[in-house]
Amino acid sequence: MISETVLLESPALRGSVLARTDALDKVKALSLLPDGMHVTTAMVAAYFEVTVEAVRQLAKRHREELEANGMTVLRGADLRQFESDNMSLSLLSYPQARRSLTVYSRRAVLNIAMLLRDSQTACQVRTYLLDTEYLARTQPVEDPAPATAALDARIDERITHILGRTVVPMFNALIETSSDHQRELVALRTGVQRIEMRLRQHHARLQRLEAPRQDRPLAGVMASMDAMNGREFEEHVATLLRRDGCTEVIVRGGSRDRGIDITALTADGRTLVVQCKRFAPHLSITSPEIQKFVGAKVLHSCEVALFVATCPFTRDAQNIAAESGITAVHRGLLEEWSAGAPLTVL
Repeated sequence: MISETVLLESPALRGSVLARTDALDKVKALSLLPDGMHVTTAMVAAYFEVTVEAVRQLAKRHREELEANGMTVLRGADLRQFESDNMSLSLLSYPQARRSLTVYSRRAVLNIAMLLRDSQTACQVRTYLLDTEYLARTQPVEDPAPATAALDARIDERITHILGRTVVPMFNALIETSSDHQRELVALRTGVQRIEMRLRQHHARLQRLEAPRQDRPLAGVMASMDAMNGREFEEHVATLLRRDGCTEVIVRGGSRDRGIDITALTADGRTLVVQCKRFAPHLSITSPEIQKFVGAKVLHSCEVALFVATCPFTRDAQNIAAESGITAVHRGLLEEWSAGAPLTVL
């Protein structure tokens, strides 16, 4: 039921991954015009293995969204200048006296991949995006590895080999033979070793992202929940409770819920209360939010309390939850629960 097709339905979700244009080349090489930045309608159709008319109709239906992401219709002087800069266009099957030309940036092509239903290539691009998004979200909240987003995604492991086997030993030899600049050389060596460490961490992360994952849940589980509104998310959690044998499940979310979104009885008859938070994945549940729920838990005199969130919990929040008898269902655990794994506390 939940699959990569969620990208077809959610403009907000599409917008959140449009920076990942590398997904295009991961699935299939995208040929560009001589300017290295654009493709024509015919080239888009060839990439996705669909007709030119299919691309034109899609562009017509989603014109505003695609123009915001780099689709441009060139006319007049702009068209003549573009043709002048891309002389090989004259070799393509276009009338020499055309009045307009539609070109697409890589970002616009990725946008099309998230809109085009009848293309196996587009389907593969969507699946790749969701796979990498899943792996990025399941990294620990307090990740000691430095940020690697600014590093080139195609850094070869040979760079770290050169640094570790050649450059660092060279600095060691210089330090031993030089007394005048020893401090500066030591500082330079430390900097090179730090870069080497970052490159190794980056390479390891790329291997994790690109390796096949047979054990992960169905692609798009969390992407679907990210596209829900608050009420839909509460209903989704209620469905999971019913699936796992809970009875008398009532969704109470609203301005007067007194800190409780769902009440129920577990399969063995224990009273259960649930707080649901549909937050963006880059946010975290903090200790004040758990403390508020502790008060609601006491007020309702329940035996089981779940705090279910679409984001991670800070360490302080996890500690308070554990001390107060609250089960913190963080993003990773929620994904496993949604994919079929039962919650131990139920």
